[in-house]
Amino acid sequence: MCGGFNINDSLKARDPQKSEINGDKKLQSPYLIIGSGMIGSAVARELINRNKKVLLIDKDEGKVETLREQEFEAITGDLNDPDLLDPVDINSVETVLILSSDVSANKNAITTIKQASKDIQVIARAPSTVAKSELEAAGADNVIMPPRILADATIRILDRVESARHASSILSILRSISGGKLAIVVHDNPDPDAMSSAVALKTIAASVGTESEILYRGEIGHQENKAFVNLLHIDMGKLDEQKARSLNDFKKIALIDCSIPEENNLVPKNVAVDIIIDHHPAEMKEVHAEYIDIRPNIGATATIMTKYLQELDIPVSKDLATALLYGIRTDTLGFRRNANPVDLTAAAFLYPLADHEILNMIETPAISTETLDIFGEAIRNRKIRGSYLITNAGNVRDRDALAQAADYLLNLEGITTVLVYGIGEDQIYVSGRSNDIRMNLGEAMQKAFGEAGSAGGHATTAGAQIPLGVFSDTSDRQALIKIAEEVVMKRFFTVIGVENGDE
Repeated sequence: MCGGFNINDSLKARDPQKSEINGDKKLQSPYLIIGSGMIGSAVARELINRNKKVLLIDKDEGKVETLREQEFEAITGDLNDPDLLDPVDINSVETVLILSSDVSANKNAITTIKQASKDIQVIARAPSTVAKSELEAAGADNVIMPPRILADATIRILDRVESARHASSILSILRSISGGKLAIVVHDNPDPDAMSSAVALKTIAASVGTESEILYRGEIGHQENKAFVNLLHIDMGKLDEQKARSLNDFKKIALIDCSIPEENNLVPKNVAVDIIIDHHPAEMKEVHAEYIDIRPNIGATATIMTKYLQELDIPVSKDLATALLYGIRTDTLGFRRNANPVDLTAAAFLYPLADHEILNMIETPAISTETLDIFGEAIRNRKIRGSYLITNAGNVRDRDALAQAADYLLNLEGITTVLVYGIGEDQIYVSGRSNDIRMNLGEAMQKAFGEAGSAGGHATTAGAQIPLGVFSDTSDRQALIKIAEEVVMKRFFTVIGVENGDE
């Protein structure tokens, strides 16, 4: 993160990470797909969209070349060849999908794979019930059919396999902390999704006798969030600069609902993180940990944690169920934003366990005078360019009020995208909302403000923080607001291609 900013900073272009085959070096990939027809390619693309590494194998050299041109990692190989897996590091393989329509060749490949490792999960394609029985007899762990539902069936099976693997892995890491303590760090000014997910990880750690502490930096300012913490008895410690420097007192560190040290959290970049669990999109080449579970296709981190609790069969208390259900509901805007069927099934599991009286109390808290003032400033200072509204909320202590104001202003007639920004002690805070299907707001915010500070989010909701740097010492707050207006409006409008003129 930069110490200050320059409105003329250029944006860095990121090239997609590419794999390459060097000499005799074995290829590493947890997922192999053998047979790259329409179904195999569809499944591969879906896995890649979920940040999974996939290697495609096909006997047609021309098809393999085409796949490589489409940014897939692919090699030639024949299902009937007993040396099929020679180019692959077998220890890196977790699941093999055999999606050829040739039943005999599929059986040969199953034999080859199971001889190499009985621990590899094999999912095979069958065109008929007779073929399904043959493939199961050959050793396939799962057989999918018919072709028209193959891609969906494969992904569902992989989700179950992956869920079990994740649960086993997280328990192994937590058990290894024996005699030490786990730091569970959530992002600055945490929301219900982050806090409930942290409590869930603390519960899982306690199930294997591991002590943990939830840490955060910033303030819990939103009235609903304060009610959430108080009513559900959530115990968290403030992560200040002094505490951050002593993180090495913990045996392991987990980042929850965020993924990169020092980006919206106070874990320094030079501190190794052991566990990362998040649902926000991330540049995976920048994410480093012993254990990583990032699922941008899911609407809330609380959903991921609920699935862990289910898979591990850990009892869920009424307070925890209430917290997780509220975390899912708020991050998906009542299942209207970025919601996935998995979010719905997690909520269905939690619903009968939750305290709905407390939920009603959390959702109807008193509104503070500061929040009303921020709403007034945001309405008064709004600037509109076409369907875009950008406004300055002035000096803020409760940055959560910016998100509330953005949600409110998005309801104005003719407005499809809203940015509300305010000045904190040493940061410009920006909160954005959009219902414009032509725009991915998270990507736009990253391009506009990522180089100046930190930014990101989803297609419809995003945020940014820009350090004031040398300007943070000035006593002229109105001058700071003018600087913020120049930075925010010029950068954002430049990225989206809108002229930054007067109203």
